[in-house]
Amino acid sequence: MFSLNTTRQALHTIPKLARGFATPAASKSVKPPITLHGIDGRYATALYTAAVKSNALDNTENELKKVKSAIDKDPKISTFLYDPSLNRNEKKKRIQELLKGYGETTRNFFSLLAENERLNETTKIIDAFSSLMVAHRNEIPVTIVSAKEIDNKVLEKLTAALNKSKFVQPKQKLVISTRVNPSILGGLVVEFGDDKTIDLSVSSKISKLNKILTGNKALISYHEINRL
Repeated sequence: MFSLNTTRQALHTIPKLARGFATPAASKSVKPPITLHGIDGRYATALYTAAVKSNALDNTENELKKVKSAIDKDPKISTFLYDPSLNRNEKKKRIQELLKGYGETTRNFFSLLAENERLNETTKIIDAFSSLMVAHRNEIPVTIVSAKEIDNKVLEKLTAALNKSKFVQPKQKLVISTRVNPSILGGLVVEFGDDKTIDLSVSSKISKLNKILTGNKALISYHEINRL
């Protein structure tokens, strides 16, 4: 059961941290889908472990999304999380008021953050937890950047092509989003997660052409290429 007295020094290992706030559940080994580092990664991994053991993974994910949305919409919540003048007991009390109606795993976790004076890491921890959930579902987040909105039929063809690409392994699922960035001038930039990018933009082609011609000095513009 959750005990703050036993978790003040529980940051040395993830299992200790997870046991510090997990709700009662059958004992089972949990292997996170990816390894995360840093304070946010350690707390997110501990929360993931506790949520799995408590059979509350999906509910915890949904509640964290609500918390992040509330932070984005209400500056007062963000100010509260980052306020160093409030002592830990006051923060624990107020965080429980904010999370009234939330699941026990989520409430206990935020009590732990308040106790360890880590509420200022909330947004980073939520983002790290989201990364764990993406890996848990074997998803690959893909962002397609274009100079203007992409037609639905074109997007369907792009999705089909991406699913057949070498970047997608069997059983992996693409989660595609689009973003408009007029500065790329034309073409596409496809971002796979955080580590792979395919740059087929006109701006990139112009940059490469200029470097070939003169190094870094720009000799030709997008409009000039269009007139060729």
